[in-house]
Amino acid sequence: MTFKRDGDFSEKERNRKVSRSKPETESKSCTCGDNGRAEDTRLARRLEYITIGWNLVEAGVAIGAGFMAGSISLVGFGVDTLIEIFASLILLWRLWSVHYDERREQIALKLVGASFLLLAVYIACEAASSLLSKQPPEASLAGIVLAALSMLIKPLLASAKRRVAGLLNSAALNAESRQSSICAYLAAILLGGLALNTLFHWWWADPVAAILMVPLIVKEGLDALRGEFCADCQ
Repeated sequence: MTFKRDGDFSEKERNRKVSRSKPETESKSCTCGDNGRAEDTRLARRLEYITIGWNLVEAGVAIGAGFMAGSISLVGFGVDTLIEIFASLILLWRLWSVHYDERREQIALKLVGASFLLLAVYIACEAASSLLSKQPPEASLAGIVLAALSMLIKPLLASAKRRVAGLLNSAALNAESRQSSICAYLAAILLGGLALNTLFHWWWADPVAAILMVPLIVKEGLDALRGEFCADCQ
């Protein structure tokens, strides 16, 4: 029995070896890409589960403490959190599919945009009501602790979501992360309103600061409804 040296292989045989090995390499790289996207999607889902879990606690404490203290600001903060939960549920529906789905992405983006507008309407009405009734923000220890924790937790969640949104090329997830940022701003406004009312008796500081945020929230909502992608997600 004789063995062929490398130089003895015909051109056809060499081409056959190359053609067999090439698809394996392509298949492996494709699988690695799919695995990477699946892992990023699972991470995004975990972030949404954490957001929903924290927000359920936040909404319950804020609304309960708000009614007990007679604080419109705290109740409003809790309602804002419920709207944020709605946006997170939309994103979980979007992230149910590992593969990029343009239709799901656009539907989720528009629903998140609608939740922004709903939030803007609620904040504007709540702030206007506080101004008309000259209702100062009442102090609540539970509300103060909750707002302080929210100021620490929500920016971390928002940053993590934006990073994963860039990996998944998801404008819907990026838009939803803005709600976490807005919730942190509202927590800061709540604390600031309590402090200014306590130190200087500026009862109007809290609703005025909230009203100043409304144009920003409306812009975010309209951008999402128009399906405009942020630069981070391109």
